[in-house]
Amino acid sequence: MKIYYEKDVNTDVLKDKIVAVIGYGSQGRAQSMNMAESGLNVVVGLRQDGSSWKVAKEDGLEVMTVEEASQKADIIHLLIPDEIQAQVYEQSIKDGLEEGNTISFSHGYNIHFQYIKPPKNVNITMIAPKGPGSTVRQQYVDGFGVPGLVAVEKDYTGEAMAIALAMGQGCGLTRAGVLETTFKEETETDLFGEQAVLCGGVTELIKAGFSTLVEAGYQPELAYFETCHELKLIVDLIYQKGFAGMWHDVSNTAEFGGLSRRERLITDETRSEMKKVLKEIQNGKFTKEWALENQAGKPQLNRLRDLEADLQIEKEGRKLRKLCGLEK
Repeated sequence: MKIYYEKDVNTDVLKDKIVAVIGYGSQGRAQSMNMAESGLNVVVGLRQDGSSWKVAKEDGLEVMTVEEASQKADIIHLLIPDEIQAQVYEQSIKDGLEEGNTISFSHGYNIHFQYIKPPKNVNITMIAPKGPGSTVRQQYVDGFGVPGLVAVEKDYTGEAMAIALAMGQGCGLTRAGVLETTFKEETETDLFGEQAVLCGGVTELIKAGFSTLVEAGYQPELAYFETCHELKLIVDLIYQKGFAGMWHDVSNTAEFGGLSRRERLITDETRSEMKKVLKEIQNGKFTKEWALENQAGKPQLNRLRDLEADLQIEKEGRKLRKLCGLEK
């Protein structure tokens, strides 16, 4: 495992280069502002007069169309959603590429699964903050930074890693440390984490716990507090102190109950399904399914969103988050 810090960065590599950030969502805004305030020459490429155009201008950044930004820049950093990157690349970026340019990403999805196929005479790099855009920005403003990942898929100029690390420094990532990886490893582990644990696994576990209590006759408000609201407290402890620190800080009753019962919930069958989920990511089944879903206008995703919004736990959650001052 190799980790890069501030001392490992050659800042001169970006001295005369222009970085075009394509997209101005959570990550686009955070990374653009951080790099600009670090002294990098940043432009933002957006759909003309789109919702983000005015915001980026008000933030003091130079804004232009995606085509103009891509033609002007030496480094094109794509921070738009995975499902539209290939289309935008084909329509607005590809024709403006020049020999020695760098195509940069914060997620390896479209390169690893070959939805984007850059020419042979450019660098392909990744610099990926391990945190949401709001945290990337706030940590930078506070004088620190979130950790990150760095990868090089193609080093045409011999400076690809140096360029990616200098961008990472501009975002504040090398203050915390940047771990070297590959496009394959980042993409597959990221998708698996989202599906099996962080998004899919956790929400299904919360839903199951909430439903079990409500169906047994307990108040839904209390069920929400016990299975969802307090989860943040436990996750924060694990984030700050690891498993051992969390077990130390909860009661002995909670520790014994959790340690002695958890494998009855996450069984060999669950682990077997996790392996199937990973295999579907590795063999491309998931990405083909997601591509077809987008081509069809996201009917399954929209249906799942509607079902999720109608869950009892969601209705109770909105009410109780207002009570706790978390929502207006």
